[in-house]
Amino acid sequence: MTAPLDGLAVNPAVPTDLLLRLLGPEYESVWHALAALRASFPEEVTAAIVRHPHRRVRRALARNPFVDPEVRGLLVDDPDWFVRLCLAGRPDRTRPVRPLPDWVIDRMLTTYDNECLQELVFSRQIPYRVQRTYCRHPLASVRQMATHTWTLLSAGERTALLKDPHPEVRASAERMQETDDAEAMERRLGPLPVPHHHGTALILVNYRLSRTIVDWLLSDPHPDNPWVLAHNYSTPPDVVAGLVTHADPKVRLELARRSDLAPELVRALARDDAPQVRTAISLRPGLSEDERAAIDYTVDADENFGPYEHHAHPAPDPAASAVYARSRHPLLRRRAAQDPALPAALVALLARDDDPGVRMLLAHNHPAPPPELLLRSYLEHRGKARDLLIEHPRFPVAGLGPRFADADAAGERRLAVLDPGLAPATADRLTRDPNTTVRAGAARHPHLPHERLLALLADEELGEHAAANPALPVTVMRGLLRQ
Repeated sequence: MTAPLDGLAVNPAVPTDLLLRLLGPEYESVWHALAALRASFPEEVTAAIVRHPHRRVRRALARNPFVDPEVRGLLVDDPDWFVRLCLAGRPDRTRPVRPLPDWVIDRMLTTYDNECLQELVFSRQIPYRVQRTYCRHPLASVRQMATHTWTLLSAGERTALLKDPHPEVRASAERMQETDDAEAMERRLGPLPVPHHHGTALILVNYRLSRTIVDWLLSDPHPDNPWVLAHNYSTPPDVVAGLVTHADPKVRLELARRSDLAPELVRALARDDAPQVRTAISLRPGLSEDERAAIDYTVDADENFGPYEHHAHPAPDPAASAVYARSRHPLLRRRAAQDPALPAALVALLARDDDPGVRMLLAHNHPAPPPELLLRSYLEHRGKARDLLIEHPRFPVAGLGPRFADADAAGERRLAVLDPGLAPATADRLTRDPNTTVRAGAARHPHLPHERLLALLADEELGEHAAANPALPVTVMRGLLRQ
């Protein structure tokens, strides 16, 4: 009976008392489904999970990607280190992560050990706006974390950290200030030749280089050196100019991305043999629409378009987004389409765009895309994030049954079972569909005829989905727990 009970654990219509019973030791096999896969819990059930004696239950809630992060955050002070580690880590790498509440993040920053904090930092659960407050945090260890975002800090914030009352904060700030000091970086690298390993690569790629180090990179035969020079912000203009004709297109592509590229180098790379180099040049700020159009750029139509974790990044510039949205360059319009604050008029404009990438990015990233755009994007989408579109609250589900129940493609027939008005006979028929996902969706549909629903509870494949059907009578639910 494990499969039907797993379905019951996620059934949105299950009474509170039955969910509490499923947390008992006799239903241990169902704990994961209940705590990790439900999207919401009655308050009494949430409290029972948070204080459950077995850490497996609490760990499952900590990694639940469907539940509100505020609920996950209730575990912030869990007595078990591993549960706290799971909360700090990304819940699910196949779905966009949502930010943890501010109060949870602050509690973590002030009480968690380094290993948990490392998980938190790389989990993308901290909003960018919260990261920008680190330099003013009352705890020295958090202010020290601010020094690692040195390039994002204002001059006043840097000065304050350099004068911080705590010696470790000051020392960290001084080390970060040295990243823009070529002589200090030369001392840190040590005598030439510099050994090639991760530590030296970090310095060579990101920190200001002295002319001595630049000349050594030019003379050293290591294959990564030209790319390092193309990338490093401090590479002298004469060296940058000399790399424009480098044989490796990856080096020239990195040059094309430099913000300080001289106009004559921009013109040269606009005629580059490699299409990816020309495309990068075509996206540079400052070019006119005619100048962009004159470049033979390419547009990737097979990109895996999906949602962007906006909270983890600075907010887009509204003025830039407005310009991009009206650009003739589809890749700039794609940038605009990712802006969740794009005004309604520009949303309407991009929803009719002739580039599928623009339309799909808008559907995935704007909080209020036109419903018809969501449906069109789902029908056109073949990427990993396709199924996320049908989870959007604006996805138009009414009338999908008659329209798609007999479609040739399984992905379209799946739409039929989203229709709240699906005919019972059609739901019954689709439980016998050749496609597994369609059959499962039909078994969960509340219009599935009662007799068929009860019969499917004993089905080896569809029993779990039938038990998740919100139309399942409560008496039957209780009976499943007694078996």
